[in-house]
Amino acid sequence: MSGEAEPNYVEAARREHRAALEAKGIPAFAYRYERSHPAAEALALYRDEMGEAGPRVRLAGRIVSFRSQGKTAFAHLEDASGRIQLYFRQDVLGPAYGLLELLDLDDHVGVDGILFRTRKGEVTVRVLELTPLAKSLRPLPRGKAVASQEGTTVFGGLQDPEVRYRQRYADLAVHPEVREVFRLRARTISWIRRFLEERGFLEVETPVLQPLYGGAAARPFVTHHNALDMPLYLRIADELYLKRLLVGGLERVYEIGHDFRNEGMDRTHNPEFTMLEAYQAYADYGDMMTLVEELVGGVVEHVLGTRRIQRYGTTLDFTAPFRRVSFIPAIRERTGLDLRTASDEEMRAVLLRAGEPADAVAELAGGRLQDEVFKAVLEPHLMQPTFVLDYPKPLSPLAKEHRSDPALTERFELFVGGRELANAFSELNDPDDQRRRFEEQVSRRAAGDEEAHAFDADYIRALEYGMPPAGGVGLGIDRLLMVIADRPSIRDVILFPAMRPEG
Repeated sequence: MSGEAEPNYVEAARREHRAALEAKGIPAFAYRYERSHPAAEALALYRDEMGEAGPRVRLAGRIVSFRSQGKTAFAHLEDASGRIQLYFRQDVLGPAYGLLELLDLDDHVGVDGILFRTRKGEVTVRVLELTPLAKSLRPLPRGKAVASQEGTTVFGGLQDPEVRYRQRYADLAVHPEVREVFRLRARTISWIRRFLEERGFLEVETPVLQPLYGGAAARPFVTHHNALDMPLYLRIADELYLKRLLVGGLERVYEIGHDFRNEGMDRTHNPEFTMLEAYQAYADYGDMMTLVEELVGGVVEHVLGTRRIQRYGTTLDFTAPFRRVSFIPAIRERTGLDLRTASDEEMRAVLLRAGEPADAVAELAGGRLQDEVFKAVLEPHLMQPTFVLDYPKPLSPLAKEHRSDPALTERFELFVGGRELANAFSELNDPDDQRRRFEEQVSRRAAGDEEAHAFDADYIRALEYGMPPAGGVGLGIDRLLMVIADRPSIRDVILFPAMRPEG
């Protein structure tokens, strides 16, 4: 079996091994292999009283280590469940023993053999039959592991984050902990589905390609439908279609799907991301707060075994009730400003003191200034799970007016670790009020705000048929996974994040 060498030499040698296999009539890429157990299950089958005559198993996976000792050889086979040692003997395999010279690290193989325990105490497969399944023509960048008293350190290998994101297939192949992140992601989403369905929510699917985008303040990706000769937009949110379903009599609906926003990329933003949106008739934002507390706290406990976890240098406590603060008083406490009455100049001064660039601050006005003040002076300090309540009306064109203050809306956002995880409203269901809000957004768009809502006449028509009072929430799945999996970047929890073209 080949060892380490210069990459060009290694790749050439591997192709020679492929040719040699095929010259013997052995396919380098098999069609299938019927295995009896994953590696971890095979290990669990063995009992010490079995001695040399353990169960017979058929396993398949990658060769991840190999050492030859003349007429015998040892290797480790790795599959999705773990690793198991293989033992090859020339007198057992006969002519097939020569195949070992044509195999390389990272090749997929199938083995049929008997379980036993070696003198060093490792449960091992004594291989009776060896079947090449897929040749690795390019060596995986595993690096070199060196053991010491402090533990095992890996030198070299796949370390550059940009390369790991771009070549996620290699990242997954050589880093078991990365595979575990995405198993964790799958368990999280599966539990969220069960949670909602147990409460009577119906999972639905709404259009990704939309003739008119809405439901959030964001710029869309634009494409063109050739047959209809019209522009279409990748959805920026699911909201307006899901609320149309409330009009139609589906009283509790949710969707877990991809949204797309044509915006910058950073540690918490990817242009393609996964959102949960859920809407409940005859509820308000207070009901949504209870739902979110139960959902977020429950899923953290389900996948991690506790609601108290160590993150960001502190202990985050997801036990209900979460902390609650109100938008206007919280900003006033930190800045001395009441954002309902503060002038644009006063808000710009706050941003400048917070270190925001002067040229960027000069371009902001009105609701955008209020939002930026919040992001600069309050959001980074919201480490514990915290609901921020009652946003100013200019920031919430789809939320119902606050029942005790017409300058505010019944809206909350959930923050953890200084990041927004969820956004919820008492949903605006008055079509005349919604029409006025859309018209205000159109004016903002005409004044240069590219993220302002478009006017959606069909949505107004739907509301005119009568939408019941409702609460709705959007929860960022990727950002939730960043907290659960303890990962610093959204790219760490998305299998194939957006990247610049290679080279």
